[in-house]
Amino acid sequence: MKKKYLEIGRITKLQGLKGEVRVQYYCDEPEMLCEFDTLYLGKEHTPVEPQKARYLKSDVAVLKLKGVDTPEAAEKLIGKMLYFDREDIELPEDTWFIQDVIGLEVYDADSGQCYGKVDDIYQNGTADVYSVKTPSGKQLMFPAIPEVLLDTDIDIGRITIRPLDGLFDPEEIE
Repeated sequence: MKKKYLEIGRITKLQGLKGEVRVQYYCDEPEMLCEFDTLYLGKEHTPVEPQKARYLKSDVAVLKLKGVDTPEAAEKLIGKMLYFDREDIELPEDTWFIQDVIGLEVYDADSGQCYGKVDDIYQNGTADVYSVKTPSGKQLMFPAIPEVLLDTDIDIGRITIRPLDGLFDPEEIE
């Protein structure tokens, strides 16, 4: 089942004296934090209004939330997760949230063999790389390119692939 609220970042520390916080963001760029009228804070999913965000370093942004104007108010937010409502964004066709892909079972298009479940996705360069944990605990990896990744069906929890010759060591998949 798809989650209604998806993680977009975690508040890690204070930034300055105006109530700004540092956020380790999980989106493509920090400005995306402000593309939503409302974000949701913590397990309670308390609505908050982002006012501005800016890149600080690597995967860290500085975020200003409406109504959080002092270091004392900002300090109470440290460690809390920020979420967005999946209804507030429309993805292009054949695009999925990483959080929806993690946990999907990966099957061979020709043999029907189940390789295991996606346990991570690495975003490096031109194509994502999917990591699959086999039932025996080994790790397989494949590029998310059209020649390999044939179908992703979030609703039934299944990915269908056709591994290129030599992609997987036969001993790893037994």
